[in-house]
Amino acid sequence: MSFTFASKFKIQATKVTADLDHRAKIRAALKSYETARDERKAQYQDWQAARHGAASIKWESLNHLDAYLVDFVTKLSARGTKVFWAGNAQEARDYIVALAKEKRAHTIIKSKTMTSEEIHLNEALRQAGYEVVESDLGEFIVQLRGEAPYHLVFPAMHLTRHEISDLFHEKLHSAPSEHPEELTMIARKELRFKYIQADIGISGANFGIAETGMISITENEGNGRLTTALPKVHVALMGIEKVIPRLSDLALFLPLLATAGTGQQITCYNSLIGGPRQSDEPDGPDEFHLVLLDNNRTQLLADAEQRDALHCIRCGACLNACPIFRNVGGHTYGTTYQGPIGSVITPHLRGLMDWKHLSYASSLCGACTEVCPVKINLHHHLLHNRRNAVASRPDPSERAAFRLFAFLTRYPGLVNRLARISRPLVPFVRVVKPILPAPIKGWLSSRDLPKIARESFRDYWKKR
Repeated sequence: MSFTFASKFKIQATKVTADLDHRAKIRAALKSYETARDERKAQYQDWQAARHGAASIKWESLNHLDAYLVDFVTKLSARGTKVFWAGNAQEARDYIVALAKEKRAHTIIKSKTMTSEEIHLNEALRQAGYEVVESDLGEFIVQLRGEAPYHLVFPAMHLTRHEISDLFHEKLHSAPSEHPEELTMIARKELRFKYIQADIGISGANFGIAETGMISITENEGNGRLTTALPKVHVALMGIEKVIPRLSDLALFLPLLATAGTGQQITCYNSLIGGPRQSDEPDGPDEFHLVLLDNNRTQLLADAEQRDALHCIRCGACLNACPIFRNVGGHTYGTTYQGPIGSVITPHLRGLMDWKHLSYASSLCGACTEVCPVKINLHHHLLHNRRNAVASRPDPSERAAFRLFAFLTRYPGLVNRLARISRPLVPFVRVVKPILPAPIKGWLSSRDLPKIARESFRDYWKKR
């Protein structure tokens, strides 16, 4: 299985890196983001202090998660919220599908939630016979294309206006247009009917506030509010790590998330939801269900070395800074969470040996760690995953190679003699490279054997 995932990654990465037009689109999109982000960061009195503060709050949350989760759920339940603890993806899917059957739903509207992508919720609902519509503009576009989101924050960043116009013309029979406002209105017109028809609205949650028993949703399009307020039943899907202690913590996290994620001071719509419609309230859903998802998060929490990966607030800043993501693109990763954070947590969520190759898809430049607003030690965690993978299932060929290397480093005189013997063989190896065995040819496919100097440094030093 690991060979399959790794092979797909290599094939897709080779294809995308050769597509210069595609890479140019990603660079152009990220350039405008970087300009906006840097302008917003400059408005902070001390950006590094803000990062440190956010990391400290997340550290407090995770190290007292048992207590904060109980407070959070107790307060939500007191206002009529039905809370379901899902140990894994299957349990979460089964609960939501069963709820749709109980309510005799036909149409389900969803606002942006990467957690639902993690558990493949849309596919499960469609197989059960329900129409599922994404209401976030980017998610709506990639859903029409039959694709997964390209990026945590910008699902359709790999598409041009012309491509979106052609897509809408084909799927929605709209007139061609390359004006962003007109394209947005085409989608808006289509989605308005879906909001009205929807029996169930499904959302994610950016944060869960233990102090007040509320979920916080932050977005830019207003679709989240329509999704959570218009249908009679609202289901929120939230990873257990998203709980924070106090309502006042949002004063730091909301602008921090907006700055790192989209280069804004704060997103346009920020909602707090604490339960279904109360008796003295004029609108809102009749029922509010919260699905709290573990899905191997507690295993990561138990790892003292890497648990800070659960600090992630899904801003996508590490993807934007990553030279690998910029070249191979989001779909190449083949999993819900792309880029450095995805390469760190996917082996924990979906199996180390199946997904260890992602931890090798890194230059270890440290740009991801530098930009992370909650100070996750991302590039070191990639090294931790590599070490753990080797320790779990050592590769005999790698072990033999490193033993040979260790032996040779103890005998520099032998290395010098081997170098003299090998010097005339280097040009020959270059010639016969196409017919060499697969492992050697694969290693040489992205490397070239350097010329061996006529005189070693040891010999040079002896003469002088």
